[in-house]
Amino acid sequence: MASLAETGETMSVGRVFTRGFGVIVDNPLAVFGIAFLFGALPSVVLSWLQQRLLAGQMDKYQVIGTAGVMAGSMLVGLVLQALVQGSLVRAALAYARGEKATFGQCVGTALPVVLPLIALAILMIIGIWLGMILLIVPGVMLFVMWSVASPALVAERTGVFGAFGRSRFLTKGARWKVFGIEVILIVVYYAFIGAFAATTFTATGSNFATSISTNGLSLGWIVATIVSSTLATTVWSTVQTALYVDLRNWKEGLPEESLAEIFA
Repeated sequence: MASLAETGETMSVGRVFTRGFGVIVDNPLAVFGIAFLFGALPSVVLSWLQQRLLAGQMDKYQVIGTAGVMAGSMLVGLVLQALVQGSLVRAALAYARGEKATFGQCVGTALPVVLPLIALAILMIIGIWLGMILLIVPGVMLFVMWSVASPALVAERTGVFGAFGRSRFLTKGARWKVFGIEVILIVVYYAFIGAFAATTFTATGSNFATSISTNGLSLGWIVATIVSSTLATTVWSTVQTALYVDLRNWKEGLPEESLAEIFA
C-alpha cells in the first residue's frame, strides 16, 4: 500500500474521527462490551470498595490495611485499563482491514501485552508529569509525541521503549494536528463525564453528595459513572488507534503483512 505522503495527501483530522466512530458503529457489541466489563464496571466496584473502607473511624492497623487494599485496587485498575486499551486497539485495526473482531479476539490480543502496556503507561505518566513541572509546555509536547505509543506497542509488538520511538517517528510533521485531536478528545471525555454527573445531580437533587458520603455510592451515581465511563473509554481508545492508523498510512502505508502477527 502506498503511503499518503507519496500520493500528496496529508494526515487528516476528519478522517481520524470518521474511522474512530466507524469502529464503534461497525462493532458496537465488542467495543462497548469490553469498555463496560473491563473498564466501567470494575471502576465502580473499586470506588464502592474504597468508599466503604474510608467510612467511619479506623485505628492505625485498619489505616494500614486500607492503604494496602487501595494500593491493590489501583494496581487492578491499571491492569484492567491496559486490557481495555489493548482490546480496543485490536477492534480498530480490524476495522482498518475491513474486518470485524470478536470480543474473544480482542481480549486475546490484549492479554500478552498487558504488562508492557502497564509499564508504558507508568513511564508516560512520569515523563509527562515531569514535563508539566517544567513550565507545562514540555509535558504537552511529550503527551503529543507519545500519543500513539500504546497502539504501536499492541500492533507492532515494539516493546515498551520501542513504542516511544515509534510514536515519536509517526507523529513528527503532524504534531499540531495531533495536538488538536487530543484537545478534542479531552473535551469530549470530560463532556461525557460532566453531562452524566449533571444529569445525576438534577435527578437526585441536593441529596446526591450526601448519599455518597454517608450511605455509600448512590444508584444514580453508579449508573451515571458506568454509562459515561463506557462511552468515554470507547471513544478515547478507538480514536487513538484511528490516529495511529492514519499516521502510519500517511508515513509508510499499512501493508497487510505488517500486521500478520496481531491477526494470527
